[in-house]
Amino acid sequence: MEQGIPLQDLAERIGCELIGDGAARVRAVAPLTTGTPGAVSFLSDSRLRQELATTRATAVILRRRDAEGLHTAALLSDHPHLAFARAAQVLHPEPAHPAGAQPGSHVAADAVLEETAHVAPGAVVAAGARVGARSVIEANAVVGEGSRVGADCRIRACAVIYPGAVIGDRVIIHGGAVVGADGFGYARDGERWEKVPQIGRVVIGDDVEIGANATVDRGALEDTVIEDGVKIDNLVQVAHNCRIGAHSAMAGCSAVAGSTRLGRGVSVAGGAGIAGHLEIADGSVLTAMARITHDIREADAYASGTPMAPARQWRRNAARFNQLDSMARRLRELERRLENAESQQRKNHD
Repeated sequence: MEQGIPLQDLAERIGCELIGDGAARVRAVAPLTTGTPGAVSFLSDSRLRQELATTRATAVILRRRDAEGLHTAALLSDHPHLAFARAAQVLHPEPAHPAGAQPGSHVAADAVLEETAHVAPGAVVAAGARVGARSVIEANAVVGEGSRVGADCRIRACAVIYPGAVIGDRVIIHGGAVVGADGFGYARDGERWEKVPQIGRVVIGDDVEIGANATVDRGALEDTVIEDGVKIDNLVQVAHNCRIGAHSAMAGCSAVAGSTRLGRGVSVAGGAGIAGHLEIADGSVLTAMARITHDIREADAYASGTPMAPARQWRRNAARFNQLDSMARRLRELERRLENAESQQRKNHD
């Protein structure tokens, strides 16, 4: 990709209308402010149009209404950020890997490795596991016993897939992520905790991405299921028996407790926490740091918590919060007395 590709070719591959020199070659993507000749940038926010005047990028992806007076080539799109993502995929493809198990890797004798798959040094594909065509198992990653990894997957360095997990096609699991660890299941025996064996699986659909150091626990009895197209950020916890609906997204440090079901297209912002055994409606949006303790039956945006304030003011507000119950009782009593007084006045007037 050092010599790049003609802009006309790029426009056709990402579905944009080209205005400008189709023979100009581009080789990378870059921000508007730092783009240089050979780069493609994008503008999705019209409020930043002033940056177009000074950009040195060869081409800019933007909406037609923002292209007036542009001194570079334009790639017109109704969805510039999406088109930019596709351009980045074209101009920055994943590096090619040699097929087969590389020296220093370990592939069990009864594991099934498609001939176009790659297993890097230090990686392990355990007994009975299967790895699909063109999938890459990077250095020191582990594919556990009896697990199945579909085609065109990338299991990044040091990721761990526990035994029995089922992973679809075009899945990316980033470094340090753990898929299929035991869920948090214990029975109380007096003062001691007795472990409940976790015998379910993790089942992951197609086109899923799981971030670095995220964890998806195996089910206790039923499977934990991550449906097609789900995107899970770094440091996210998905507990046992959960089901995450298709094309949902969970941002960093969010967590969902056991046996909760998220519908399709749910967005969970950073740091949000979802209690166990809940149902979250399709299309719900849970804002940052939200604490969800009840079912959500109707799609909407949901928030909780108190906003930031100077510490002194926050402490006063916190003290008032602890007084809300007594204040509410006193208010109800005052309202009752006022109603009685008004009623007595009406009687006297009559």
